[in-house]
Amino acid sequence: MTVKRIIVFLFQCYSISAFAQLQIGPGTSWRSDNSTYVVLNNIGLQYDAATASLTNTFKFTGNADVNISGANQPIFTNIQLAKTGSAKVVLQRSFNLAQSLSFAGGLCDLNGNNIFLGTNAVLINENENSRIMGSDGYIRIINILNAPTAVNPGNLGAVITSAQNLGSVTIYRGVKSQVNNGGAGNSVLRFYEIVPTNNTGLNATLRFNYFDAELNGLTEANLVLYKSADNVNWSAQGYSGRDATLNYVEKSGINDFSRWTLSTPGNPLPVNFLLFTAECRNNMNSLYWKTSQEINVSNFNIQRSDDGISWVTIASLPAGGNTSTEHDYNYSDNGPAVATSLYRIAAVDADGRVKYTGIIRSACSGSVDIWKIWPNPVQQSAWISIQTDEPGMAAIKIFDGKGSLIRTLYRNLTNGNNLIELDMQKLTSGMYYIQAEWNNGKQRRSASLIKTD
Repeated sequence: MTVKRIIVFLFQCYSISAFAQLQIGPGTSWRSDNSTYVVLNNIGLQYDAATASLTNTFKFTGNADVNISGANQPIFTNIQLAKTGSAKVVLQRSFNLAQSLSFAGGLCDLNGNNIFLGTNAVLINENENSRIMGSDGYIRIINILNAPTAVNPGNLGAVITSAQNLGSVTIYRGVKSQVNNGGAGNSVLRFYEIVPTNNTGLNATLRFNYFDAELNGLTEANLVLYKSADNVNWSAQGYSGRDATLNYVEKSGINDFSRWTLSTPGNPLPVNFLLFTAECRNNMNSLYWKTSQEINVSNFNIQRSDDGISWVTIASLPAGGNTSTEHDYNYSDNGPAVATSLYRIAAVDADGRVKYTGIIRSACSGSVDIWKIWPNPVQQSAWISIQTDEPGMAAIKIFDGKGSLIRTLYRNLTNGNNLIELDMQKLTSGMYYIQAEWNNGKQRRSASLIKTD
């Protein structure tokens, strides 16, 4: 008990500076009794030492915003958030958490960073006034879910029930509003990406919990679930039950999981495209797409590109008109079957507005590379093409010219060609290094990328 009082007293005395930091510097390590509370009253934490477990409970108090920062990624055991009012602990870097993050006051701002929960780690007492938030970022947990009944891994708020064995399940809870491929629409400030090892015939139920503070201007009484397999094209899934008092929307009969969020009917979030694929037939690319909820759609323009920047409309097909039922379309490109050709479909409505599918590569692969990144140099968005015959997760890491990791993206891969967008708009000009890993680490690729203004 004496050690605890001394540590608290020293840190509180140090807090006379509004920008005070507890720094664990390079070449040092943190040693103290596991039962000791480290109380940081208006003090941030800068962790520059080698990655190691911090076995104390770190308690953040006070009425000022503070940061968790540093050159390396710490492994916290327990964190208590006990700030005053809306004061924040702002993440300037990602960290691991072995046991718990408890909420007694204040906000945890992910700020584009991530929290990686251990298998048994949990969020405790998260509530409207003390919660996870931010402009971007996610919390991740990996659990074994075999025939789960109302299981809420990590207390992240995604409650899963299924009679099937899902195996190892990775769950991401993000804080960013989801939009469609035209940049339109919006969702609540929460999404779940659920990636089971076994992801077919689940007949599962998902209860999607949320806070009023995450409604993002949407009408709570009208919330329904939306699903996306590529994080671009969304389809309405409706709901089986919802409760605006208990703050959840629930859906039963789910056959497979991917990314899920909440929005309202009539919101531009769900685009018309449910499916867009290509097959190689007689050395020609045959394109197939499926739509739903066509409203005022005039026609579909089939577009082709060699570089993903300049697009040419090669054909146009009339739309099915106003309908809420699914429609199937197909088109065969009679032009030369070039392995580098890219395709997309543009839906043009009666007012001239356009919505696009995602981009797919030529199915007549011939000698298609399993990995490609373009354009280079890049100003706004770069694209990564990955071809695989093993569905799973790809991890894309972006490093700056000094070798510092600035962003990690996780994307689901399906059989065949997969296209992943890298948003580079907010990055300063200079050299960046891109690393990609997929097929459970069996495939790794890297490339340098020049960002220009």
